Amino acid sequence: MPTKLVINCETGVTEEVELTADEIAQAEADAQAFAEQQAAREAETAAKEAARQSALAKLAALGLTADEAAALIP
Repeated sequence: MPTKLVINCETGVTEEVELTADEIAQAEADAQAFAEQQAAREAETAAKEAARQSALAKLAALGLTADEAAALIP
C-alpha cells in the first residue's frame, strides 16, 4: 500500500502513514492529468517545429540560403 510521510513541525516526530483510497484515487487522477498535459506540450512543440521546418523549406525554394532563412526564422 502506498504511504505518505507526516512530519509534526512542533514535535519533530516523523510518521509514515498509509494513503486512503481517496488519496490514492486523487494521486492517480493527478498523474493522468499530468501525463495528458505533458503530451499536449510535446505535441505543441512538435507542431511548432514542423511549421518552422516547413517555413525554412519554402524559403529555400524561393532561393534563400540556409543561413539567410535561419536569420529570418530563429
